[in-house]
Amino acid sequence: MVEIKHSDHTGSHGADRLAASGSSADSSDDGKYRLIYSKSKVYVNPTAYARDNIPGFVALVKKEAAQPVYLLAWIPESLLHEKGQGEWDKFTKIEEHAVTDDEDEDAVLIELPTQRPESYAFSVPLTSIYSLIVNPPSLSSWYGSIAVNLISGSTLPTLHFHDDESRSFTVPAKTPIEPRPMSYPPPPPENAPKSSTWGGEDLLAKLKGYSHLLRSCLQSNLYLVDPSRDDVETHSTPLFPDDAVDDILAQSSYVNSHSPIPAHRRPRPLSTPANSYSERSSILHRSLSPLASPSTSTSPARMALLQSFSHITRHAAHAAQQILSHPLAKPIVPHLPEPVKSLVNVNGDLEWGSWVEKGGVGEFESARVYLARWARIVSEEGERARLREAQAIPASTSGLAEEDSSLGIFELLQSTANLPRPKSSRIPKRPVNEKIWRSWFNADGTTKVQKEQMRREVFQRGIDPSIRKEVWPFLLGVHEWDCDATRREKEWETKRERYRELKDEWWGVPDVFERQDVIEERHRIDVDCRRTDRTQPLFAQAASVIEDAENEKGMHMRYSTISPQLGDIGAQAPTNEHIECLASILLTYNFYERELGYVQGMSDLCAPVYVVMGGDEEMTFWCFVEIMNRMKQNFLRDQSGMKKQLSTLQQLISVMDPELYRHLEKTDGLNLFFCFRWILISFKREFAFEDVLRLWEVLWTDYYSTQFVLFVALAVLESHRDVILRYLVEFDEILKYCNELSMTIELDSTLAQAEVLFLSYSQLIADIDRREAEDASARSRATIRQRRAGSVSGAAVEGQQQAKRPVVSEELRELLVAGQ
Repeated sequence: MVEIKHSDHTGSHGADRLAASGSSADSSDDGKYRLIYSKSKVYVNPTAYARDNIPGFVALVKKEAAQPVYLLAWIPESLLHEKGQGEWDKFTKIEEHAVTDDEDEDAVLIELPTQRPESYAFSVPLTSIYSLIVNPPSLSSWYGSIAVNLISGSTLPTLHFHDDESRSFTVPAKTPIEPRPMSYPPPPPENAPKSSTWGGEDLLAKLKGYSHLLRSCLQSNLYLVDPSRDDVETHSTPLFPDDAVDDILAQSSYVNSHSPIPAHRRPRPLSTPANSYSERSSILHRSLSPLASPSTSTSPARMALLQSFSHITRHAAHAAQQILSHPLAKPIVPHLPEPVKSLVNVNGDLEWGSWVEKGGVGEFESARVYLARWARIVSEEGERARLREAQAIPASTSGLAEEDSSLGIFELLQSTANLPRPKSSRIPKRPVNEKIWRSWFNADGTTKVQKEQMRREVFQRGIDPSIRKEVWPFLLGVHEWDCDATRREKEWETKRERYRELKDEWWGVPDVFERQDVIEERHRIDVDCRRTDRTQPLFAQAASVIEDAENEKGMHMRYSTISPQLGDIGAQAPTNEHIECLASILLTYNFYERELGYVQGMSDLCAPVYVVMGGDEEMTFWCFVEIMNRMKQNFLRDQSGMKKQLSTLQQLISVMDPELYRHLEKTDGLNLFFCFRWILISFKREFAFEDVLRLWEVLWTDYYSTQFVLFVALAVLESHRDVILRYLVEFDEILKYCNELSMTIELDSTLAQAEVLFLSYSQLIADIDRREAEDASARSRATIRQRRAGSVSGAAVEGQQQAKRPVVSEELRELLVAGQ
């Protein structure tokens, strides 16, 4: 255990030394330690139980002397409490505003406190530290950690950074700040250190100013502190085996793939151990942090190979562009194959260039991503051609077992004995129209059909756009289904009055409207609303807000309009009355749901409802409330809801498509961050606006499952699984490819496939449960026989058979829960 010792005897500057074992320097009575860095809520975990965790401050301290000594220290909060509030304030002051050595006027001098042996505190000079083991936060380990190894061979207590509690991450900014671009997943808190994504990385950035940190090429999470020449040579030179190039080449194809390349010319299989997957965690074990994935540090040989591919594809694209752009090539373009023709636009430019521009990668990009895109275009064009051919040729009556549908030839991803292949029930070309809708109601407004039937019809057919405004309030639960029109109208008037009361809490009230926390909410809402769905007619036109001087509230319009002037905070585009109304709804929701407030992304969910409701403010608000009741978990600030959904999707993939699961595990893609935006805002940015409306009304039915969006995500992945398996062997490649699927996904086939996947999944779970029940019964009978015969071999065999079946967790079983 490392301790801080404070002695009272005097000594020279040369005597101010700190032992490598962890004891602090002996100092004179007037010796001072200058605090130059501090971070709160850094825990030491003495045991495996959370109740025993000890919070404290990690700090960088400078010993003022002729030859300054810099120390890394961890001080528990209990010791600072003993020194009083003044000492505590010094640490919090430095945490909020880090200083440098040349800021003498802001110097903060402290005394290292005495401590008891059980406090786990330590203070060691940087020169006595040999290495740091850095483990960034991931979706399976919410808190990142740093372990400190000393030159003497001992290891200090591991530091765990609880950023969600740390003052530097949680204290709100005192003044409004410039907005950041909308991104998914959401960025760190606004006042977090700009150069870091978590507390440990911020500490590393500070340490680099006082010592040389070398990241090891042999172990990605190992950092050497002031390494020796031998250590530099050992840890900065990557080791390449003789077959390294073959392994790199082999990652772009697979032995069992249907490649047109002859077998004798294909790269040989990867020379990896058979149990390579077992070294990785199976529950969301990676994050997007640069420190998390060793694959982000690309080796020189790999970069050279990929750069060569990049040059080939770029020069080929440039040559093709020049040829096809020539006037003499115009008569040839109509006769080109459809995949090639689709790459040529009216200006003769190839889509390759636009892909590079959109990706923001400039001159270099992995050639495998190009190949994956090409394969996707060819596949999509082939599917469209197959559908056109299927429509032109009458259906065969030969009695074949295969069924040709909009899904293609669908196979169960998890082979199970004697399970029938499900079929999709969707008929989107015959939506619920006004005639069908009216037939469901009696003259007094009571319903003729059960709510379950209504949900089924909407799931299978969709809703005609002309009656969405009337149907959505019933579908979302704003209006009750099982009551008459009189009661429904009375309850609606109550909700309208409730909305006016909520809005009146801030509308035209200067004391509330100009409150600091409300100004910050207005700023965030204004920025988002100005850029949400601006192509829609309601939001597209720019018009000034007209003030009503005859109305008392109109006299105070400047205390009601979110951003009354174009030069106001967050103004990025012209506003109009509908944008202001949308912002008012979102600000009112901030007062309705005070614990959650407004979170980026909510405007994406509210704007389509406002459009469908034709600008009806009250109805939009209550529909949005019901949507948020369904999706509130997506916007929790600790992202626990999103983590749970991504974890459930990961388990769903492992059960339904083990091969894809193994590939994602191999490519460090089990974090499923490429699905984050899909689930967060229900594919709002992946489909065209009209398709988003059709998708949402299907999801809101909860006909099969309250988490049907996960099956939609699985359907998208399954539609592109062959491309992912064949071409994409890095996490960043999968992430880029999936992000670029936006606006290219066909909705109806995706929903049909999601339905088939759900029915297949429910059959699979029922079959597993049946087999487990049969095994349990067989084991019970076998146990009785074995007791009589004195043998236990039969029970061991049964246990082995049971272990081979997929494990169905509670999260997976929750997917089978439908709406009420």
